[in-house]
Amino acid sequence: MRPGASLFEALVAPLAKAGVENASMTLLGGAFSHLDYCTAPPDPAHLRVVAYTEPIAAGPACLIFGNATLGKSDTGAPLVHCHAAFCTDDGKLLGGHLIAQTTIVGPAPVTVLVTSLDGFELRATYDAETNLRLLQPREV
Repeated sequence: MRPGASLFEALVAPLAKAGVENASMTLLGGAFSHLDYCTAPPDPAHLRVVAYTEPIAAGPACLIFGNATLGKSDTGAPLVHCHAAFCTDDGKLLGGHLIAQTTIVGPAPVTVLVTSLDGFELRATYDAETNLRLLQPREV
């Protein structure tokens, strides 16, 4: 991944160039010059299964391991959903949902194993069981 790019740009642009619009990805290490994340504790209002926290700025961080999914938003735009474990500069081990648009790839490239998903697409749609918008498979 290109240092200085957002995690979103670093994943979406090269895959789009290769014709990949839906993928499962494993992030195998690297560094971020800035990382934003959130967690998803149970929804205290009980309206949905979880309620994401506001974004938390972790600052520079070392990626330990992560998984990401590339799919599409309701409008058909690329959507990246990513969870990862990471270590901050002050040694805290943390994890959660990475905010791909504001997390910036650092000087040590992030290594990614990509599996292209063909024959269907992943589209963010409402899920009645969780009361959330989730990436779900859909025929193309």
